[in-house]
Amino acid sequence: MQQQPPPAQYQQGQVYQPPVVPGAPQQADIRDAQDNKTMAILAYILFFVPLLTGAHKTSPFAKFHTNQGTILFLASAALGIVFGILSAIITGILTSSIATWGAALTIGSIFGLIWMALAIVIALFAIVGIVNAAGGKMKPLPLIGRITIIK
Repeated sequence: MQQQPPPAQYQQGQVYQPPVVPGAPQQADIRDAQDNKTMAILAYILFFVPLLTGAHKTSPFAKFHTNQGTILFLASAALGIVFGILSAIITGILTSSIATWGAALTIGSIFGLIWMALAIVIALFAIVGIVNAAGGKMKPLPLIGRITIIK
């Protein structure tokens, strides 16, 4: 007969590590989050401030939120460029001799309303990021939060 090894015993000093769940928000080191909360919040308002100060190089918490703020800024800039180009093309077509000025104004107003709705969504994403940063959480933004630019 083979002898069975004794069951594993809990050793004092061992730290319980909760299982890692894919897609779950990362937990920030409490000290890191407290020390870099201001930079993390600024990342959603003026994304370049943590980049210029180098906070993203020394703090995983600041790095995460700087990345989120940068992605949010780039997404809003890309949407603005696309909407500007589409608006110019459609307005140009509608103001030609084929269509009327009324149609151009109507389409322009519709584009303006769509852009306003997108601007509100972008502002809400920034608010979500600021609330997460203020709470010490490293939770990705909806839709765009899984993209990583700052490594």
